[in-house]
Amino acid sequence: MDEFARCFAFTLSAEGGFTNNKHDPGNWTGGAVGRGQLRGTKFGISAAAYPDLDIQNLSEAAAENIYRRDYFRPLHGDELPLPVAMVAFDAAVNVGVHRSVVWLQQAAGQVTDGVLGPKTLAAIQAADPVTLAHEALAQRITFYAGLADWPEFGLGWVRRVIRLAGEISQQETKHEGT
Repeated sequence: MDEFARCFAFTLSAEGGFTNNKHDPGNWTGGAVGRGQLRGTKFGISAAAYPDLDIQNLSEAAAENIYRRDYFRPLHGDELPLPVAMVAFDAAVNVGVHRSVVWLQQAAGQVTDGVLGPKTLAAIQAADPVTLAHEALAQRITFYAGLADWPEFGLGWVRRVIRLAGEISQQETKHEGT
């Protein structure tokens, strides 16, 4: 399985199918509760990010194309070690590419401009991938804890991060065993 397929499989399992929670800003075409139309999220593709898309009838194949085009490629996913690619990709789908890159930059001790340029890529590639991935996950939890939505969604966000940390550890164990 290639890196994109592994990233996609994890994030798809974390995101699940169609949801239409009126308290989730991502489910609204205006990006905030009560703004625009309540169209929901499916496979992590939200009405806030794709207001003109028929979210409820979105196919998994269409979601995969969006994931590859709008998240994996901008993150240079094929150039990142697998644990880092998984963490960055999942974060990008959940909160956006810019914020995902900021967390990678924080984890790698780089300037946090949200741009995945040559200096950030070099720092990521020079670091221990598992340690860097775990640090990016810690940055993610710190960010989530400061959000107003924390009481509503925090437990789910932390569960997702823990599952991802476990997945990274399993990948490391598989790699060491080969």
